[in-house]
Amino acid sequence: MSAARAISTTPRPDGAALLPRPEVLLVDDDEVGLLTTAIALRERGFSIIEATRGDEALAILQERKPDLVVLDAQMPGLDGFETCARIRAMPGFERLPIVMLTGLDDEASIKHAFDVHATDFYTKDKDRALNWSLLARRLEYVLRAARTTVELDRSREKLARAQQLARMGSFEWRQGSGLALSREALEVLKVEGRPPALRALLRRIPRAQRLPSLRLLRDRVAQRRPLDQDLTLDEGLLVVHVAGKAEEDEHKRFVGYDGFLQDITDRHRAQSQSRYHAAFDMLTELPNRREFIRRADLALEASRRHGLRHKVALLQIDLDRFKQVNDTLGHQIGDDVLREVATRLRGCIRYHAEIDDSAIEAAGPRAHRDLETVGRVGGDEFVVLLPEITDPADAERVAQRIVLALREPLRLAGGHERLVTGSVGVAIFPEDGETVQELHRNADLAMYEAKKERDSSMVYGPGLLKRPMLEAALPGAAERGELELHYQPQVDVASGRLVGVEALMRWRIDGRLVMPGDFIPLAEESGDILEMSKWALREAAQQARRWQADFGFDGTIAVNLPPKLFLRNDLIDLIDQLTAEGRSRLLSLEITETSLMRDVVGVGPALFRLHQIGVDVSIDDFGTGYSSLSHLSGLHCAELKIDRSFVAKLGIEPTAVHIVRTIIALARHLSLRVIAEGVETEHQVELLHSLECTRMQGYYIGRPVPAAQFEHWFATVDLPAPPGNGGPARLLAAGTR
Repeated sequence: MSAARAISTTPRPDGAALLPRPEVLLVDDDEVGLLTTAIALRERGFSIIEATRGDEALAILQERKPDLVVLDAQMPGLDGFETCARIRAMPGFERLPIVMLTGLDDEASIKHAFDVHATDFYTKDKDRALNWSLLARRLEYVLRAARTTVELDRSREKLARAQQLARMGSFEWRQGSGLALSREALEVLKVEGRPPALRALLRRIPRAQRLPSLRLLRDRVAQRRPLDQDLTLDEGLLVVHVAGKAEEDEHKRFVGYDGFLQDITDRHRAQSQSRYHAAFDMLTELPNRREFIRRADLALEASRRHGLRHKVALLQIDLDRFKQVNDTLGHQIGDDVLREVATRLRGCIRYHAEIDDSAIEAAGPRAHRDLETVGRVGGDEFVVLLPEITDPADAERVAQRIVLALREPLRLAGGHERLVTGSVGVAIFPEDGETVQELHRNADLAMYEAKKERDSSMVYGPGLLKRPMLEAALPGAAERGELELHYQPQVDVASGRLVGVEALMRWRIDGRLVMPGDFIPLAEESGDILEMSKWALREAAQQARRWQADFGFDGTIAVNLPPKLFLRNDLIDLIDQLTAEGRSRLLSLEITETSLMRDVVGVGPALFRLHQIGVDVSIDDFGTGYSSLSHLSGLHCAELKIDRSFVAKLGIEPTAVHIVRTIIALARHLSLRVIAEGVETEHQVELLHSLECTRMQGYYIGRPVPAAQFEHWFATVDLPAPPGNGGPARLLAAGTR
């Protein structure tokens, strides 16, 4: 019998185009039955290849592969069952559709057909006749199912190839049965052999990241939220992205998650490299200016969060005569010098290149020492951040260590040896600046003074360095418009009312903001403090009037005055002038307890006169000046301000609570208001509220800021709720109901 294949076609029902006829290998030892069946199937759109024996069919299949095989079960020699088994053993024929024709309508024959992996069977009539139309429909159904299976297999293969190329695999997690991973997912996770349990996979997360990662996963599962998380495994050797959605059963009950894993290690490394290039100086591998500022901001925020129990120091280092190195030895040697200096600076502190922000946020006091940083912010300019020091002397010791390290000759490539010294300036938070920018400016100023005034190995603190310059510039500062007021809110946390504002003087000279601790003592010594205080009173009164008109401000702006001003008649004249302009009731004055106690007799008449014209006076830093009850009862004061040193010790030293409670009781006995200053933590707010002191000011409430920023704060702030309240009290303007 010829094995030549003729491609035959059949018209489509719509008459559009011709489709290839399905090719069927028909095998039957009954030649009459074979002929009639072949004719009937050809008439119904099939292309037929005929064979009368099983071995003949196997030979044909060596040459060609039809779409379907129809085997008569009862044949001499190789019967249909054995022929089917041998076809299935041939490579590439594992899924070829095979239909068995049998006159044996018994369960054993049907089972035998499926045991040899026949696709389907068709039973002849008792007289071995066939219903041709029914047989044709059966064959069409088998072919359609086979094509669908092939297409599904191809789709699966394509998906598997795509997942393999994308380094992706699927997973299924069910509450009862646990985790099931696809073959591709196992490849992503680099797992061989038995699939791992979920617990074993999670143990591959590095210890430092395990708890935050697991907490995030648990939170998402508990809330039935989609999974969308990157997990670092095997100490960073593998990074996978996990994405999935919650699945429900027919009763809308949560049963688990379906999703996929993707190997994003290369992408993660590329992103990490990109972040590194954006944050680090490529020459020295030190943090650049942007990264240094980011770390310094974290350190300042940590100090505030922990009640300023530790200070932060910023050191500015500039190499002396570095330009000569570049000019005489070339830029290559200059680069070698910078790299060696960077190495020595790292050796002077506890340096960490990488900072884990999540670990920092969870850390307590002293743990932020991990933020100690050396950075390169310019050509030969380096900076050092010391985030937790207890005394400025700690920073000076580090500065001295840096100077000594730079004194050692640098041994460079090519046998060059060079001596490069450096100048160091130090600024301390919060005394020398409240922001990173202010600290950097003041440390820079200190460094240049060190370079100019002394040998480069001498280290100066910024307060000392600025004194000659500030003394010379103080006269006329107010007339030149160099003074400005920053405003810190005073609130009643029980009612959510803004009850007042303290005006704090700042001096901006040559673009640099000078803090009060640096210039107020100098102004008091020189006498310039008097004119500066008068300016502050006028400016505060004008600002109070503007706020009254703009948003109904009806509190007071407090201005701290030196005791000498209370002894001068022109203070009362100035207040009288402001009274005539209708502004005095918006002002209050502050005098420190220590200053007041030095000259109670001299200051007393001024306090009485101020009381007569309706100006409140507050005793600042109360508790440090040894006031007696007899003194206080004879003074016309309206308020006591609990000194920040006592507030800072609340919750730390038991005696602090007793002192604060005594001050509050004393104020009540004298019918005076009481306010706590220097409130920096939520715990301090809660303790003060429990002691029935509800008026507070401090960084926790709001920092001193210029007028425009204060107005923004006023418009947006929500005060923290005291214990027992249901939520934050919305801030109200002073005097509103």
